[in-house]
Amino acid sequence: MKLKITAGPFEFSAVLETAKAPKTCEAFLQHMPFEGKIVHVRWSGEGVWIPLGDRDFGVGYENHTSHPAPGHILLYPGGISETEILLAYGGVDFSSKMGQLAGNHFITIASNLDKLPELGQLTLWEGAQQIRFEMADA
Repeated sequence: MKLKITAGPFEFSAVLETAKAPKTCEAFLQHMPFEGKIVHVRWSGEGVWIPLGDRDFGVGYENHTSHPAPGHILLYPGGISETEILLAYGGVDFSSKMGQLAGNHFITIASNLDKLPELGQLTLWEGAQQIRFEMADA
């Protein structure tokens, strides 16, 4: 299943990892189109995140990792830290002030990977950026 992600001035195509994280993908699809704001991570390295507070997607861990590759998008379903979506643009060691975290890798960006560091730097130096996830046209 293909997605279009618009983040700041950039557009990316992406795929839902339905075989590896079926419950997370199904839960996320119920909220599509999904909009929010990304801010630069505080603890994890080269990534941006969407803070979601106590939002409950009704999923546990599946296909979870603490070390996503650039272009991997994780859903941390909450627990010891707030619910969040994390997008890695470089090296990430996913953590919070509570310590190491693991999130469900459920989306992989498939285009414009070379623009991810620009998005990260823009967010770091210019502040929060709008982000929108929607279904891609066939």
